[in-house]
Amino acid sequence: EVHLVESGGGQVQAGGSLRLSCAASRGAFDDYTINWFRQVPGKEREGVLCTGPTDGSTWVADSVKGRFTISSDNTKNTVYLQMNSLKPEDTAVYYCAASLYHCSGYIYDSMMSYWGKGTLVTVSS
Repeated sequence: EVHLVESGGGQVQAGGSLRLSCAASRGAFDDYTINWFRQVPGKEREGVLCTGPTDGSTWVADSVKGRFTISSDNTKNTVYLQMNSLKPEDTAVYYCAASLYHCSGYIYDSMMSYWGKGTLVTVSS
């Protein structure tokens, strides 16, 4: 079983930056890719980024490309989501999730094996 804990959410003004962290249980990176999703209340969850900490693969959704980046620190079993040039429409609960699928394109809830509880990001105009 993989445990995932997100942190780093909060409130920021439009144009600002935040860095979210996803701490995974030891060994998770050996078998799983780590993915970030976001969800606005009343809307479907959207997959935004994926990283394979051991193979270096990544995927980024068009909606955040050029503004969000994903990285990992394998020594800390942690994946980071760096969010720059934030917009009010980026306001959502952000979740990290572990998947046995490689990062090769769009990511969906059904591809994920484990989820964190989420962290709220609020971007004010």
